[in-house]
Amino acid sequence: MGRLNGKVALVTGASRGIGRATAKLFAAEGAKVAVLSRTPASVEAVVAEIEAAGGTALAVPADIGSADQIKASVDKVVAAYGGLDILVNNAFDPSIPYSSILELSTDQLQRNFDVGPIAYLRFMQAAYPHLKASEQGRIINFGSMAGMVGLVGMGPYNMAKEAVRALTRTAAREWAADKITVNNVLPVAETWGPEANVPPATNPLGRYGSPEEDIAPVVLFLASKDAQFLTGYSLTPDGGMIIDSAR
Repeated sequence: MGRLNGKVALVTGASRGIGRATAKLFAAEGAKVAVLSRTPASVEAVVAEIEAAGGTALAVPADIGSADQIKASVDKVVAAYGGLDILVNNAFDPSIPYSSILELSTDQLQRNFDVGPIAYLRFMQAAYPHLKASEQGRIINFGSMAGMVGLVGMGPYNMAKEAVRALTRTAAREWAADKITVNNVLPVAETWGPEANVPPATNPLGRYGSPEEDIAPVVLFLASKDAQFLTGYSLTPDGGMIIDSAR
């Protein structure tokens, strides 16, 4: 416990799934956590959970598709807590359309980019001066194994997630002198409800990951001092799926 004592973290997409698990774990490890998502009630619920467990959290309702709201959300965190040490770009819009390559329209592609790498870029740019001032800045971006393997029928999502990896590698080089590390997480985790028709996991460990037990701890590692010598990496908590895609 206490691996993030004194740190301020902003976690996007934090009202559910991996984002929620990450926000709660960061708070349990001593960070002041800004919980960002679109729906105010959902954000407030996560903040209440964190505070009930003795942690410190701030509700930040925002639409990641809006440049103005992204800038305002970072400003709100810095005004409340005096700085920013950790940015977790996890948010995405689950309602955005997927498509095969043959049927892919530029509108579908643009929407995936707007709430993916473009939103991530805007958060990174807004957070940059504060992460630099921290002198131990951490950025953790979420890519996807879907992009690496070229999952059928998910062309725009795959393309957007691979753009996130390129953004991460480039920022890792450009911002290393500012003592900011930038890394990717490419998880395979169970983030859907029981009604979803999802096939059984085929990775070597034979299961989908748990946001709380399998993914959030990897994000915590990248946010902590333990990962101070890692930057530009894509970590894949995926139960071994990377073995098949590395051929």
